Amino acid sequence: MSTGTPSHTPSPPDPSPPVRVLLAEDQVMIRDSFKILIDATPGLATVGEAGTGTEAVFLARLHRPDVVLMDVRMPEMDGIEATRRICADPACAGTRVLILTTFDLDEYVYASLQAGASGFLLKSAGASELLAAIGVVASGEALLAPTVTRRLITEFLHGPRSAPATRDLDAVTQREREVLTLIGRGMSNAEIAEHLHLTVGTVKTHIGRLLAKLDARDRAQLVIAAYEGGLVAIPDGRR
Repeated sequence: MSTGTPSHTPSPPDPSPPVRVLLAEDQVMIRDSFKILIDATPGLATVGEAGTGTEAVFLARLHRPDVVLMDVRMPEMDGIEATRRICADPACAGTRVLILTTFDLDEYVYASLQAGASGFLLKSAGASELLAAIGVVASGEALLAPTVTRRLITEFLHGPRSAPATRDLDAVTQREREVLTLIGRGMSNAEIAEHLHLTVGTVKTHIGRLLAKLDARDRAQLVIAAYEGGLVAIPDGRR
């Protein structure tokens, strides 16, 4: 029997705000394609388009996007310098940079990670890979898949680059050094856990401490720290 009290259907929770993406790409056709793809994907939205590195820095400060999709080779200011300025700007503290690269041609992937980028993506990647990459970086993770990390390490060590700067690891415990070494070798959390006979949760705890001690933004920066701390062995035997 009805009580006469009107029933109320609870309102659904408000959807999460979309991941806000700034596009920094000097080729208009590529930039337009990215914009169409991103704006057509639920949970993503473009907030600006930059055709130069200078514009990318300006628009990042203006819009404070979640992710900047940054080409390396840009007029006026290259993507590495633009990345460095964005990542060093307190106004862009919540912004992460995903570098776009044609890996076999660009010699600057390592430098872009040093500049503060949270990862990189090949321009040959498919649409699904691009969208997944944006999601990974926006969530605070680094887009450095183990196989890609290993290739990056090989390219860096054999390329015509100057030796990496040294990194002080005095505050890092022996176990944390072991974890950092395996990160530098491109291992995933699960692989590190298996290798060191730890739980994945324990590995994540060590990584959290490494991020704090080494003032690293994310896993990408830990790879750099492993280089600079001399923990990653060079194939020909040099350190």
